[in-house]
Amino acid sequence: MPEGDSPTVARRRVRLALREARERADLTQAQVAEEMEWSLSKVIRIENGDVSISQNDLRPLLGMLGIRDKEQVNALIADTRIARTRQRKLWFQNPEFRENLTDATRKLIEYEHEASQIRSYSVYYVPGPLQTSEYAKALMTRFEDELTADQIDRRIEARRLRRESLLERAEAGHVRILVMLDESVLRRTIGGTTVYVDQLRELRRLITTGTITMRMVPFAMDASVTNNASFDLLVLGEGEVLYRETGLGDEMIEDRDATAKHGARYDKVWSEVADEERTLAFIDRQIQNPNGHF
Repeated sequence: MPEGDSPTVARRRVRLALREARERADLTQAQVAEEMEWSLSKVIRIENGDVSISQNDLRPLLGMLGIRDKEQVNALIADTRIARTRQRKLWFQNPEFRENLTDATRKLIEYEHEASQIRSYSVYYVPGPLQTSEYAKALMTRFEDELTADQIDRRIEARRLRRESLLERAEAGHVRILVMLDESVLRRTIGGTTVYVDQLRELRRLITTGTITMRMVPFAMDASVTNNASFDLLVLGEGEVLYRETGLGDEMIEDRDATAKHGARYDKVWSEVADEERTLAFIDRQIQNPNGHF
């Protein structure tokens, strides 16, 4: 099965088509549930991608939503068939991880397994899949007042497994990873000097091996993207999704206008910031002088 026709991507196409058709028809989820004689939770779960809709449910729903074009109907039925194909259970679906990851984070990891390109921007710390284990531990221990030791351990292990999976795909050429970091990320000595320097060396390795492409947004640049929280844009088949994270929470956004706006800002700044060569030179200077001042 081609990567673009995976159950994850097919399910996303179906649920987005259904949601957009409902919105065009100016119907609420509650109205759809009443018309179809379903529970409201069923409609919500289908549109959120928590469950796949059956072909028997899809046909009458398409008619109710006004989707009657034969070609479109057949395409959605085919996608539904693919979406309900049994997939092997992935690590983040196990209970010990499901209970310790947000819904948006689990969806992000699921999409990372399918994405052909990821554009990442971070304003505070090195993105999760690029973190060393000690750097990740230093970050997570900041939440000791909010999380138990077991919860922290589970989240650190989740980051390790997520890292292994994504970088393996990148090294095999299945996904292209573009990373844009605020200069502060490359200066902030999270975990202390030793942890910080080891993290910079790991970033250097990932850059020089071609696993990732990285550029830095210098302090001297007043870039529009710096007004956003940290985010990831993932290309899935013919579409794109946005994962956005703040200090208080995270969310997965699939609204086309929101993803397009973030993408346009990202691409504009990417073309203006310090290129790969200058970014690598900055990292080398920080490795040589980790306690340098601003």
